[in-house]
Amino acid sequence: MTINPYAGSPFSYVTEPAVAPYSIVELMPGVRNLCEYVRLTAGERVLLLMEHTVDPVVVQAIAAAAALRDADVRILSVPPFSPGGWDREASLDIETAAFRESDVVISGTWWGEVHTAPLFFDQIKARSSRFLSLHMTATAGALLTGGRLPAEVFYALLRRALRQLSVARTIRVTSKRGTDVTFGGPAFDPDPGAMRPGDWRPFPYGGANFWPTDTEGVIVIEDSTVTGVPEEPLRITLEGNLVRKIEGGAAAEQLRRYAPDGFYMRHGLIGLNPKVRIAGGTQFEREKHAGAFYCGIDGLTDGRPVKTGPGFAHCDCQVDRPTVLVDGELFIEHGRLLLLDEPEIREVAARFGPPEVILDDNPVMILPRRYTGAG
Repeated sequence: MTINPYAGSPFSYVTEPAVAPYSIVELMPGVRNLCEYVRLTAGERVLLLMEHTVDPVVVQAIAAAAALRDADVRILSVPPFSPGGWDREASLDIETAAFRESDVVISGTWWGEVHTAPLFFDQIKARSSRFLSLHMTATAGALLTGGRLPAEVFYALLRRALRQLSVARTIRVTSKRGTDVTFGGPAFDPDPGAMRPGDWRPFPYGGANFWPTDTEGVIVIEDSTVTGVPEEPLRITLEGNLVRKIEGGAAAEQLRRYAPDGFYMRHGLIGLNPKVRIAGGTQFEREKHAGAFYCGIDGLTDGRPVKTGPGFAHCDCQVDRPTVLVDGELFIEHGRLLLLDEPEIREVAARFGPPEVILDDNPVMILPRRYTGAG
């Protein structure tokens, strides 16, 4: 069977379908979880930083939920951000000024903060704002699926995962398509808990993020933020945490052009949210799905990795259904996160509804409203 690889490669919010106005009703459980996740309180100054192309129903849903909590809401519609420093001369003075005056920023951008120096993580940490990023996920589909998972269930999964992952020496990722890569000495984000000033978090909540000290092996990219779904197998070979070889037709050439000075392995993420979409979702939705894996390679600066600022050539690489071994122990099997079956996780899920419904990792089966945490 022949498949057009570009059919599954949306490149901006322009390519996402708009939804009917009454859909706002069905988005509210996810938006409520969003507001609780960011700990929004009455009187706070809230900036909705939304690209011009975001669905108005999504913007209205978030704004209405914030207003219902008596927040002071401002909506700033901005031009789409360019990836990886593609337009380094673009002025972000208005966006930066608004961000600095806000208690809470809810960002609906396609490329996100990792690609822009004025809104990079070091700038966010230096401010008192709490920054919630809907990076490729300011869509009705994301709010309807991954956004409906109760935060308590996600944090139960994250805490349990970090008990094992944070002491790991190696993480090996393989796939049926040929990925076989080992990450050594991974340092994981701790369980962040409630959001604090200077925090940046993605929504829907998604996974366990880490930074390796060494990476060895081959990744066969199934989707990337630079190439979309490649026409033919796209392979990158890593040694000593550096990308040594890129192979795979037109997509390989696109990736090489994106960072002509080369790449290094910046970070990886193991997905933990069983309700995040796979089919129909953007890459930054799929990466968060329970049992998925992605990693971000970044451009070298003057021939070396510089992690204090944007590499201006960040490329996230997706593996949808991997097998993951943590110090040789099976953690994910062909895309199935084994933690979903553990009694302590099912006990937390049972507070919200039947565990077999809450934790089912078929995201086509949308979580019913009454199981989303409203009670």
